[in-house]
Amino acid sequence: MGTQPGSLVIAKAKAEIAIIPKMANRHGLIAGATGTGKTVTLRTLAEQFSAIGVPVFMADVKGDLSGLPLPGGDNPKIVERAQKLGLKDFPFEGYPVTFWDVFGESGHPVRTTTSEMGPLLFSRIFSLNEIQSAVLSLIFKIADDNGYLLLDLKDLRAMAQYVGDHADQFKTQYGNISTASIGAIQRSLLVLEEQGGEKFFGEPALNFQDLMQTDSKGKGIINILTADKLMRSPRLYATFLLWMLSELFEHLPEVGDPPKPKLVFFFDEAHLLFDDIPKVLEEKIEQVVRLIRSKGIGIYFVTQNPLDLPEPVLGQLGNRVQHALRAFTPRDQKNVKAAAETFRPNPKLDTLKVITELEVGEALVSVLDEKGSPTKVERAFIFPPHSRMTPLSPEERIKIIKESTVYGHYEKVVDRESAYEKLQARAVQKQGEEVSAPKQRSSEGHSQTGDLIAAAAKSAAHAIGSQIGRQIIRGVLGSLFGGGRRR
Repeated sequence: MGTQPGSLVIAKAKAEIAIIPKMANRHGLIAGATGTGKTVTLRTLAEQFSAIGVPVFMADVKGDLSGLPLPGGDNPKIVERAQKLGLKDFPFEGYPVTFWDVFGESGHPVRTTTSEMGPLLFSRIFSLNEIQSAVLSLIFKIADDNGYLLLDLKDLRAMAQYVGDHADQFKTQYGNISTASIGAIQRSLLVLEEQGGEKFFGEPALNFQDLMQTDSKGKGIINILTADKLMRSPRLYATFLLWMLSELFEHLPEVGDPPKPKLVFFFDEAHLLFDDIPKVLEEKIEQVVRLIRSKGIGIYFVTQNPLDLPEPVLGQLGNRVQHALRAFTPRDQKNVKAAAETFRPNPKLDTLKVITELEVGEALVSVLDEKGSPTKVERAFIFPPHSRMTPLSPEERIKIIKESTVYGHYEKVVDRESAYEKLQARAVQKQGEEVSAPKQRSSEGHSQTGDLIAAAAKSAAHAIGSQIGRQIIRGVLGSLFGGGRRR
């Protein structure tokens, strides 16, 4: 195609435009109004990354990305685009795909533990105020201090009830624990459970190395999170992807600037991440975006308008594809002007005028050059995707899921002893002590007591194995998100 081998050719103006692989982890932006071609651009970029051996993660929020495993040619507009751009011998082909689904219905179950999510991100999901968030943090702290593992929602619910019931006992060491705040947290937990939350908090939790695989031909695996159902809870969707970013940051070693990214993470509907967000969390996100690049992770935000993103984040997005924006109102016109000004000017192009005239599939494109500087903005057509545009049938999807190397591992739920079981055993033991006088215990009572002692010993063993040497820190993101890690 006239570009250097291994480059990510994404568009064509007078000449082809390509992202340089070693600059791909400097992040990127795909923006434009609804219906202007953002999803096709996302698909094209994902295919290009896969082709050079870079794994990809992206959420399928509309249910129209599942055709990626199969060869294309099914859409006349794609064929027409290839011909229009003079792409001779344009091959239609599929790409290796792993499907994930937090509900475990249309992909491998993807889970995290409540401890890993941490109090700050739960506060975001629950829309808690400052006082309620502080109480939630205390619940996590008390669990840590007492060796109670928080793995699933029933653990967190049991812990919230326990802290609420014994608030007076914790007052001296931890401060006041408001009954009203406990109630707000419990109600939020109930709502989350009704949304299916119990399915994506638990074990086995996602091993992030499973997202960073290549197939036998060296193509990067495209990990697709089925998110059409998850998007019914937009804040949960955004927080879940934010948790994934934070965990990638925590788990991966520093690699500096590698020849190509270790993983590219597409964050679709990115405006949801910053809607009504507390300033402290916004600052943490900016910090992750700035630092995760050194872990070899490229983040590509997909949104309608670049102004949906905070300026410190926007300033770190070096590779940009801007589809058409509409300018129907004075506010729209102001946004268009601001979007145009984010590009490096091209004397031969009136960016402000062109941005409202772009056809579907056409975009303003600027990428980073060899020195890391943005190129002059160009008006270009995005290359068409090679894979099938039509979504998979249920039978085709099931076949691909069952052929995956991770099939069977995440489908088996593990429910090891954690806070819920320990607190339940504690309550049973206390009730038994209150009902039975020590001298009147029967042999059956002795047996029950023995069982309880054995259970306590088992709990202690689990606590030692889980806690010693690791302190449930609330993450590297100890300092960043307040999340914790399993060991």
